[in-house]
Amino acid sequence: MKFEVTILGSSSATPIFHRNPTSQILNVNEKLLMIDCGEGTQQQMLRFGIKYHKIDYIFISHLHGDHYFGLVGLISSMHLNGRKKPLYLFAPKEIKEILEVQFKHSATVIKFPIEYYATQNNTSEVILETNDVVVETILLNHRIPTTGFLFKEKQRLRKVNKELVEGLNIPQEYYQLLKKGIDFKDEKGKLHKAIDLTIEADIPKSYAYCSDTLADGTYLPQIQGVDLLYHESTFMHDMVDRAKETYHTTALEAATIAKECVVKKLLIGHFSARYRDLSPLLMEAKEVFPESYLAIEGETVLI
Repeated sequence: MKFEVTILGSSSATPIFHRNPTSQILNVNEKLLMIDCGEGTQQQMLRFGIKYHKIDYIFISHLHGDHYFGLVGLISSMHLNGRKKPLYLFAPKEIKEILEVQFKHSATVIKFPIEYYATQNNTSEVILETNDVVVETILLNHRIPTTGFLFKEKQRLRKVNKELVEGLNIPQEYYQLLKKGIDFKDEKGKLHKAIDLTIEADIPKSYAYCSDTLADGTYLPQIQGVDLLYHESTFMHDMVDRAKETYHTTALEAATIAKECVVKKLLIGHFSARYRDLSPLLMEAKEVFPESYLAIEGETVLI
């Protein structure tokens, strides 16, 4: 099953040095989930070949503009392009008022349903469950209510060993039953164990998205052992006082969190406009956690 993230924006408060404010696309079995929607997200989608109509779920971490200023334009474009199916929006409750005011004063009547789900700022909770993925919020510590998101693949059914089952002339319509552990009895009455005719499915993967936050450690238990951790790394550690003042994280702190949580890979982003060259941030992170990488716009990271 495909489980990968594409970076659309990696800048912090402002677009600069050809970097755009935060946005990502998570592809889960060819279903697209958008995480944050900063200014310029539509242009990045066009640039990297991501289609509006494939996005059904949008997750907004908090209401600082660099994380949602692109949302009005994106929804308007969906409307103008004839969207009819619902859009599911997970965000702080105030997002509904913000969008409705925009549409009201532009005399825009959106012709598809927007289903609003207000994220809670006092408790972590499961906010979405599909056939492929479970999504839960991660409580973060920023200047305004902010949540990260934890995406966990569901355990898949076992895989049929086609070479074995074809040799036994087992009908294809029985394959799904084998995956569910139901044994097969052939015409001669011989029982063939489902466990012997199938292969263990891949281990479910997980992706933790930690948006703007003070590196206070409160959320670490929830992200233990994830396959990929995206963590904001606005500053280098020589700016740690500024990071604490603005409720942000340094590259060194993000790497320390990745190491403590025994994650497999760290992706750092949300870079301050003070850094044209990002290599020093990456070097700082790698000194603590070697499996650290930059969130580079247009790149897709397999999870």
